[in-house]
Formats: sequence, C-alpha cells, structure tokens
Amino acid sequence: MTDTAPNLTLVVVIVVLVAAGVYLLLERSLSRIVLGIVLLGNAVNLLLLVAGGAAGSAPIVGTSDQPMSDPLAQAMVLTAIVITLGLTGFLLALSYRSWQLHRHDEVQDDVEDRRIARLAARDVPSVEGSDVDSDEGTDLDDEARETHDETDVGRPAAAHEAGPHGSDPHREGPR
Repeated sequence: MTDTAPNLTLVVVIVVLVAAGVYLLLERSLSRIVLGIVLLGNAVNLLLLVAGGAAGSAPIVGTSDQPMSDPLAQAMVLTAIVITLGLTGFLLALSYRSWQLHRHDEVQDDVEDRRIARLAARDVPSVEGSDVDSDEGTDLDDEARETHDETDVGRPAAAHEAGPHGSDPHREGPR
C-alpha cells in the first residue's frame, strides 16, 4: 500500500510562497509585483506536484505491478512553467517601459481614482451632523466640468464646452 498523504513540508512551503506572493502583489512597486507573480507561479507548480500524489515507477515504460506516477501532473507543471515564464517576460517589459517613461516603477492612481477618493472623503457625514445628505451647491454637471482625463489634453477649451462633436456648423442633427 502506498502513502498518498502530501508531504507536510511541501504544503507549508506552498502556503508561505502563496502568502509572500499575494503580499508582493499588493505593493505599489512593479518590480515587487513581478516577484509576487513569480512566487505565485512557483507555488502553483509545487501545488500541482503535490496534488499528483506520491512518486511511483516511471509512467508508460514497461509493465509492472507497482503503482505508476500520474504523468498529467508533470505535464501541467511544464505548461505552468511556460505560462509563468511568458507572463514574467511580459510584466518585465511593461515594468521596463514604465521605468523609461516615468523614471520610477510605482503604480500611480489614475485621475478617476483620485476623484472618487476626494468625493468619498467629502461625502462622509460628520458624527455630530445630521443623517440628511446635504448637497453643498454642487451637482454632477459641475463635477464633470472639473474632471479632465488624459484624452482631454489635445482638445481646445472651446471643444470641451461645445460638446463631444465640437462646434461643427456642417454637422447634421438636433441643435
């Protein structure tokens, strides 16, 4: 009878790799994110090997009465290694391009994230205030006029006020 229980040491190593990988993925630095992906890839590879069961005799070669090891787990690990290598190369290319453009590898909040954080901080009711939401004279149109994204960089100010189609006198449609 063969022992099919997983090795406790490998299970602990998998848990540590997953925990460290998730921790690094939650960082703002792209280099740490890449390292987190690599650690998670290695944890998945070990998990697949542990899930494949205990080692037996070589699969397919000869016929014996001993239990054979499952070749599917080893094939899946090879596939996972190739996928992790490709993903790591892609993330390294993105990180290097970000370094070339910005001279740092920190992930920045975009304009929409900053606007939502600002509005959420403003909308938090005070402890001694009432539960009624007070709209302090601003409406959604005013907030939309104040918010600009990176697609507005090249457009002139008159185009913002004229609408999405600009002020084309030859444009058909309702005025």
